[in-house]
Amino acid sequence: MAFTSFIPEVWSARLLEHLDKVHVYAGLMNRDYEGEIRACGDTVHINQVGNITISDYTGQDIAAPEELSGSMQDLVIDKAKYFNFQIKDVDNAQSNPKLVDAAMQRASYDMNDVIDRYLASLLTAGAESGHAVGSDDSPVIPTSADAYDYLVDLGVKLNEANVPMLGRWVVIPPWYHGLLLKDARFVGNGSGFNQAILQGGLVGEAAGFRIHLSNNVPNTSGSRFKVIAGTNAACAFAEQLVELEAYRLEHNFSDAIKGLHVYGAKVVQPQALAVMTCNKA
Repeated sequence: MAFTSFIPEVWSARLLEHLDKVHVYAGLMNRDYEGEIRACGDTVHINQVGNITISDYTGQDIAAPEELSGSMQDLVIDKAKYFNFQIKDVDNAQSNPKLVDAAMQRASYDMNDVIDRYLASLLTAGAESGHAVGSDDSPVIPTSADAYDYLVDLGVKLNEANVPMLGRWVVIPPWYHGLLLKDARFVGNGSGFNQAILQGGLVGEAAGFRIHLSNNVPNTSGSRFKVIAGTNAACAFAEQLVELEAYRLEHNFSDAIKGLHVYGAKVVQPQALAVMTCNKA
């Protein structure tokens, strides 16, 4: 069978649109470095400018300009995941937007879930060691009376590291959100903003953070949840759908769609992260 009307650009656009809608952790990353990713193994070079000396001006000639100092970090696109599913007839399927949406949404959701869990684990491991509230040996056990207060404690950790207030976020599991909903300090903030779940997992604002809800908050056997707080300056993330093909199955009367998605992430500012280890009461 010849694929006379298969349009790869349409399928690619649908997949990326769905990924953008369901990402939580990936949506909180610095994605300025994505650029032109072509394959797994590509490297993105990230430069960071060091401190600049501020001197007194006395009216005399000023000193010669100093050379900029700084460091460079490499973001390696070292993860590659694929999907591969069959469909009875690509031509007919493409003329049925509902079927196309269902198949690609399923693929994008599952791809997102893998990426989100990876990023959550990366952020947990990459946070500054001194920016911890609770620990694996002594996790905190929040209640409706103090869940808000523990978010304040996370904010203090970031304040002490000179992390900007603008753009702070925290990702919590559903049960933690339930505790916040019982606290007037959370529900009463934002003129109804905190009373509805918004797109992208955003559920409100509290203690200087935009609060996001996710079932991918890292935990061990249902305990020791890792509630991560930070800013998008903490981690760089880049992704790209690099291959998308339709093909005829050799031993079946079906067509198939396969796609290759590559990505990479790196914690570039550990001091811009704080982690609370907590157990559900």
